[in-house]
Amino acid sequence: MTLHTNATRDARFAPLFDDIAAGAVRRERERLLPVAEVRALADAGFGKLRLPAEEGGYDVSLAELAALVRDLAAADSNVAHLWRGHFGFVELVRLWPDSPRRRAWLDRIAAGEIVGNATSETTGNTLADIASTVTETGGRWLLNGTKFYSTGTLYADWIYGAAGRATADGVERVTFAVRRDARGVVCEDDWDGFGQAHTASGTTRFVDVEVDPVEIASYREAPLSHIQPFFQLYLVAVVAGIAQAVERDVVEFVRPRTRTYIHANTEVPGEDPQVLEVIGRVASDAFTARTLLTAAAHALDGVVATNVPGQGVEREVLDAAENTVYQAQVTVLDVTLRAATRMFEVGGASATYRDRALDRHWRNARVVASHNPAIYKYRMVGEHALHGRGPVDSWRSYHQVGRTTF
Repeated sequence: MTLHTNATRDARFAPLFDDIAAGAVRRERERLLPVAEVRALADAGFGKLRLPAEEGGYDVSLAELAALVRDLAAADSNVAHLWRGHFGFVELVRLWPDSPRRRAWLDRIAAGEIVGNATSETTGNTLADIASTVTETGGRWLLNGTKFYSTGTLYADWIYGAAGRATADGVERVTFAVRRDARGVVCEDDWDGFGQAHTASGTTRFVDVEVDPVEIASYREAPLSHIQPFFQLYLVAVVAGIAQAVERDVVEFVRPRTRTYIHANTEVPGEDPQVLEVIGRVASDAFTARTLLTAAAHALDGVVATNVPGQGVEREVLDAAENTVYQAQVTVLDVTLRAATRMFEVGGASATYRDRALDRHWRNARVVASHNPAIYKYRMVGEHALHGRGPVDSWRSYHQVGRTTF
C-alpha cells in the first residue's frame, strides 16, 4: 500500500485538510479541541504514513511525510503539531529489531491507535532532568510522576514517555508506554501559551500506574539514530505550514478588497504595486520555508538509508544531517515570523479583527519556535561550520545515568 504520488496523497487527505481548515478560526476563537478532526485523520490512516507497506502502512519517505505535515499545518498548525509525539514514536518502532513487542506496536499503529508524548517536566534545569519514576513493587512496575508539555496526549490512545529507574550504579533513564485510560493517569488541558492552544501541551499525572515491564526500555540500549533531528524536522514542517497559511490568507484577504488608503497608488488594493510587493515578499518567504523543509527532510532520509539494524548510523553522517535540519529550522522560523507580521501591511485595521484571527499565525509560529530556541541552534550551526563540531554530542546528557532526580 503506497502513497507515492502527490495525486494519490491529495485524493486521500486533501478533503480532510480542507475540512480542518474550515473550522480552524472557530476553534481558535472558542478554544475548541479538534477531537473529531484528529480521529478522522487516524481513521484515514494518517498515523501509519511511515509504517512499512508490508506492515499495513503507506511507507512514505520523511520528505513525503514532511510535505503532508506542512499541508496539515497550513490547515491548522495545532492539529499538525499534536501528532509530533506519535510520529516520533513510529520512527522508534521502525528502528527496533524484530520482536513480539515491535510486532504488537506495528499492529496497533496500523489499526489507527495514536501515541501521545509525556517526556518533559519542569523538574531540574533541562530536558535531561526528570523526577518521574518506575519502581518494582511486589512484582509490579509502578509509574509515578508529573509531566508537562504533553503534546497530543489528550487525543491519544497511548502515552509514551521517560522516567528514572533505580539500578545498582545509580539511576538510569528509561522509556515507558501506558494506555491513556489506565488507572492512575490524569491528563489536564491546562496549556497556557498564547499560541498552539489546542495541542493539549499541558500536564499529565501518573499515580501508581502499572506498566507492563515489556514496555520499559533503557535509553542506553538504543543505538545512534535520527530520532532527535526528526523531532526538530517535524517542527520545521509545522512552521513551514504556517508560512503557507500566511500566504493563502493574505491573498484571500486582498483579492475581494475594494477599500484602500488616500495615499494608495491605485483605486483597487489588488492592483497597488506596494500591496503586490508585500504579497510577493510573503509568497517568497513561504517558498523559502517549503524549499528548506524539503532539503532538510531529504538529508534525514539519507541518514535513515544508512541505518544498520542493531548498530545505528555513523556519527559523521548524522552530524551533517542534523546540522542541515538546524540550518533549515532557524531560517524557516525567521521567514515565517517575518511573513506573519508583514501580512498586516496590506489591510489596515480591518485585518486585525478577531473574527479573522490572522494574528494566530504569528502567535502559533512564535510558540513553536520557543520549543527549541533558535539562538542555540545558530550557535551550533556556527560550531559545525567553523570547528566541525556536530550537534550529536549535545544529546549525551539526555541519555546519561544519574541525571534523574528522585
